[in-house]
Formats: sequence, C-alpha cells, structure tokens
Amino acid sequence: MKSPDLDQRKAYILATVVYEYVATAEPVASQTLTQKYNLGISSATVRNEMAELEAGGYLVQPHTSAGRIPSDAGYRTYVDQLMEPETLTVADRTRIREELRDASRELDDLIDQTTRLLGRLSNNLAFVTKPQAETQVFKHVQLISLAPRTGVAIVVTSLGVGAQSLFELTSDVAPDDLTRLSSALNARFANRKLRDVGEAEIAAIVAELNLTDELRGAVAAAVQSARSNETPAIAAAGAQNLLDQPEFHDARKLQSILRIVEEQRTLYDIVADAMTSENPSVKIGHELGSEELADLSVVTVPYRFGPHAVGMLSILGPRRMPYARLLALASGTAESLSQRLADAELS
Repeated sequence: MKSPDLDQRKAYILATVVYEYVATAEPVASQTLTQKYNLGISSATVRNEMAELEAGGYLVQPHTSAGRIPSDAGYRTYVDQLMEPETLTVADRTRIREELRDASRELDDLIDQTTRLLGRLSNNLAFVTKPQAETQVFKHVQLISLAPRTGVAIVVTSLGVGAQSLFELTSDVAPDDLTRLSSALNARFANRKLRDVGEAEIAAIVAELNLTDELRGAVAAAVQSARSNETPAIAAAGAQNLLDQPEFHDARKLQSILRIVEEQRTLYDIVADAMTSENPSVKIGHELGSEELADLSVVTVPYRFGPHAVGMLSILGPRRMPYARLLALASGTAESLSQRLADAELS
C-alpha cells in the first residue's frame, strides 16, 4: 500500500528515480527519466512531479545540481511499498550452496567463510553475528576429577564446547560421585535450551545425590560461563569493497566507516533489535542511529540452527544500494548457512 500522498504516477516516478540513482550514482534529472524510461508524460510534468516529491520529503536536491536523489524517506517508501522482490538465479544459489558445502566443519571457520562469500557477492561490507549463547542447546556436562579436591566441569552445547571450568573443593570428592552427578544432570537437561538450565534444578539434583553445595556451585558456574557472552562475536569481510563506491571516495568518510567496522559493539548495535525477528529487515541512513552512519544502509537476515534464529547475516553499504538484490542474496546465503549448520549437527 502506497503512502496516502503518493498517487500511482508519483509512486512510479519515485521508484524510477531510486532505480536510476542506484544504477548511476548521479543525481537524476526529469529529462533523464523522460529519455530513458517510457513514462508517457512530458519532461515538464515529470519535473513538476519530482518537485512535489521533494516537497513531500521523498527526494532531495544535492548542492546546486539540477537532478534529485532519494531521501531516507524516499528509500524507505521504495523498500516498504514499491520495490519488486528479486529471487536469486540458479547459478547464484548453486555457487553459495557449493562454497558452504565445501567449508570447514568448524563453526568459526564456517562463519568466516560465509562472511567472505557474502562480501564478494554483494560487493559491500558483510558481517555475520556468530550464534548467540542463549539459543544454544545443552547437550551434556562432564565432571572430571583431577585430584581428590580438584576437578573440571566441561559443558558441551549444540554449538560445541561451551565452557571448561576448573573447580576447587574444601573436602574430597570421589570420582564416582562426579560421574553420578554428571549422569543425573545429563538425564535432566539434555536437549533443553542452555538458558533454561536453572540453578534451582541443579541444586535439587545435587541434594538428591547427597553431594555438597560446593559441587552445585561448580556446575552452576560452568553453565553460567557457557552462556555468559551476551554479545555474540562478529565476523566481517569486504570493507575494501567500499572503496569502489563513489560515496566513499572521501577519505575521511571511509576512515569513519572503517573505524566502525573495527568496533564490533557498534556493528552489533546496528542489528541488535533485529535479533529476535523472524524476518529480514532494512535500516536506512539515519535509522542506524548515528550521524556518522547516515550515508549507510544495512540489510539483515536471520539464519537458523534448528528451529531457532541464532544469528544475523548483514550487508552494510551506501544508502544507494540495490535493496532487492541484496535482500535476495542475504536470504539465499542465510538459507544455505542454516542448512549447513543443520547438516553439521546431524552428522
């Protein structure tokens, strides 16, 4: 549904301005639209419509140029209401699937390779949040005796070893007691979300086995350690692609962006509110929350591990980006990554 102040003709002209500006990086004049596109109206009519779009906040006229470019509101209207969705070609899908199929089975390596692939295919900066601890599933815990009063608690999750915690006790504990406790914990918690493994239940199991409260503390500390990293690590690739974008030929602008890339917390903040979403999202210009980021947009798509969205796959680039193409690319890559993770878990 179009904005109430956009009739069909204005909507078409706005969409055409966005399309032309994305393709050329040059402000779009009414004469250009009349010559290149079959609008069926005169250049003067197009010029009047563009002036009204500017007055409505959808277009802006940079500097003294005769042409206009989309504003944040213009891009937002285009993405939400006017853009035709794209689908990936068979060749693109095959390439993504094959590259990820051949990737390492190690989670970090798989995420890094996915990020590099997305950076290459998008010709922008790609970044991928690694799976969040809160979405991990508890697989098992192993309590190992190292000495009569010393042991290690190893928590294994659906994404690998979540934590290894050394513990010291004030009294001896038999290795058989650690084995019994491990078995009881695994029987109770296996295949539950890690965030649902509660300290009260751990305490109840320890009490049932007539073991010490120190052991409860050791297990609880190991579980907490496994889920303690609330901000997931981020892999980023393709920053050099921004050098090819006309918007960033200004060295100062590019330096600001590269500084942002180095600050993983900033990248995380850009997509944090999309973390609980089941759907792709697009943030444009000032929606990123910083004047320093106002020339950028980000396309974000969740990828999944089992039934849960565990991370975000994002493309960061100039506001003048081919949104439909990049959404299709990010969605296709997220789908292949999700499948690759599912295959790795099953094997």
